[in-house]
Amino acid sequence: MTATNGLAGRREWTGLAVLLLPTLVLTMDMGVLFFAVPFISTSLAPSGTQQLWIMDMYSFLLAGLLITMGALGDRIGRRRLLMIGATGFIGASLLAAHAGGAGELIAARALLGIAGATVMPSTLALIRNMFLDPKQRQIALGAWGAVLTAGATLGPVVGGLLLDHYWWGSVFLIAIPVMLLVLLAAPVLLPEYRAPRSGSFDLAGAALSLAAILPLVYGIKTLSVEGWSLLPALAVPAGLLLGAAFVHRQRTAANPLLDLSLFRIRAFSGAISVNTVAMFAMMGFTLFTSQYLQLVKGMSPFTASLWALVPSVGVGAAVGISGALAGRVRPAILMTGGFLIGAVGFAMMTQVGAHSPLYLILTAAGVLAAGTVGTMTLTAEMVVSAAPAERAGVASATSETAVELGSSMGIALLGAAGAAAYRTQLEDRLPAGLPDGAARAAQDTLGGAVAAAGELPGRLGGDLLEVTRTAFTDGMHLAAVVGLVFTIGASALAYGLMRHLPVQGAGATKAEAGSAETAEPTAAGTR
Repeated sequence: MTATNGLAGRREWTGLAVLLLPTLVLTMDMGVLFFAVPFISTSLAPSGTQQLWIMDMYSFLLAGLLITMGALGDRIGRRRLLMIGATGFIGASLLAAHAGGAGELIAARALLGIAGATVMPSTLALIRNMFLDPKQRQIALGAWGAVLTAGATLGPVVGGLLLDHYWWGSVFLIAIPVMLLVLLAAPVLLPEYRAPRSGSFDLAGAALSLAAILPLVYGIKTLSVEGWSLLPALAVPAGLLLGAAFVHRQRTAANPLLDLSLFRIRAFSGAISVNTVAMFAMMGFTLFTSQYLQLVKGMSPFTASLWALVPSVGVGAAVGISGALAGRVRPAILMTGGFLIGAVGFAMMTQVGAHSPLYLILTAAGVLAAGTVGTMTLTAEMVVSAAPAERAGVASATSETAVELGSSMGIALLGAAGAAAYRTQLEDRLPAGLPDGAARAAQDTLGGAVAAAGELPGRLGGDLLEVTRTAFTDGMHLAAVVGLVFTIGASALAYGLMRHLPVQGAGATKAEAGSAETAEPTAAGTR
């Protein structure tokens, strides 16, 4: 049964499952290397710089090409672009799994990022085409958001399980059967859509988009992980300058890559802003939770990843509740409430100490994630509904780019706050008689302190662990306070931007009303 009277039928809901599969794989791929790095280091012997590029190349190109690929899908067809990306992902996965050297693996990861950017915007934009009823679309987008979060959580777990039984390349092969299924099912279950009058493709805009986002994401991520250095510090302002050039190009181009008039739609611009702040809060603190479980509680990475699944229970509940309330309560109230729930999670984090019971940090992480993810589920609906149908691809890509930038900024700023507090707390508190090398390692990171403590005799190692773990939780408290301030500010921002918007589904936005699901007769709705 297909859609009748604007309501999605069995084919559309089955098609949604097809769209969720690549979404799950793409988000899993960001964390699936978590446990594979030691095995790759042994097998391929990459340099320190090469190892960083192996980890980061995928996310850099994914973020840099999302807007370009979203606009391309609007022009050549979203289903077609999805299938091209799935084909590319299969090939790149095979190359990555069988890479014979670090350079080959970096190149394969780059191809995976390009293919991922090709797939991701189509998954969200096609939901816009398939689910015309606002209530059904909200349910579909809630499922999409839940899978997006689940993939990021499951990636390290699946990677760890595979590495217990197979070689490191197996972590790349899990995507192949999923993408093959997409290639088989997409022509049958997914509609095709392309904009009826798209004009020529803005190649200069595409180049500027990539040139702006790549150095910006690289600079923020590198500064957050490695601390101050000249190249990433220069990359951030360079990215901002190129971003300004991109905006100028979009204002003057005859057929711009990104229609800046979208940002005059309050629902769209508000959703993008809220999305960025939500990811800033959630992803910025994920790093602390992971380090706390491994370095303070002494868990193995795999055990820590299993415990990290516990907060996802709260996330699932939040997605369901926010979806149920979306048709009854105004977005401003729901989003303000979501951020305030996230603020409660941050407040709970300030009470987590080195010797706190495990349930405290897991509960705090669950509350924090539930508030922010519940908010993001609502923004996905607002983005795809506010944008005209012919711009849904690039609109979705803009939202996903905001997610990437918000994540990078959260990790950078909250991480920097925590690291600064950690080093300050260690001043004059390190145990007497500590060797200079161990002292330097401990002052750099908690991971360095744990490694150094394992090589120290008797009580000295235990004293070092006690001091550094306490300093780490003190730094985590400062980061939580920063996050608390941001989420409270975000709740005010969300209310201010969204207070004039009606209940979702109560009426079409101007953009939606002005652009019913029109498309080229030869493309729209084609099975």
